[in-house]
Amino acid sequence: MPRAKDVANYLLSLSIPNTPRAITPLKLQKLVYYSQGWHMALNNGEPLFNDEILAWEHGPVVSELYYDYKHYGYLTITPKNFNNMTKKNRKIFSKKQLEILKAVWDSYGEYDGKYLEELTHQEEPWLTTHRNEIIKKQKIKLYFNRLISKEL
Repeated sequence: MPRAKDVANYLLSLSIPNTPRAITPLKLQKLVYYSQGWHMALNNGEPLFNDEILAWEHGPVVSELYYDYKHYGYLTITPKNFNNMTKKNRKIFSKKQLEILKAVWDSYGEYDGKYLEELTHQEEPWLTTHRNEIIKKQKIKLYFNRLISKEL
């Protein structure tokens, strides 16, 4: 199973500096959260990664990613090359997972981190979780399942 760090690395490979599609630490956190939510909704509740997402003041956060990228502050994170193979020559993401990640990027990638923060602040998983607590995967799954139901 991929890790949140793998999701972040893939998303960073799509970043385009000096455009609305550049990724800051705040934006990265929200994109990783939306990747988890949409993956769960489209895969019978199966998480994309097992890392916990916390309800921090500025929205959903994977703490490991926060500490990896906090030195960028509000600046754009340097894009990365992404290789979908592990050291053991196995694929990190399936074709379907990559399609979902690309769809998340296509849907949310043009927005800045503050806009995505405000969006998450209007959504049930963050709203109904105490600050600094884990946002339960079940809560994320139910919320994104409801979003899909509204679209159909």
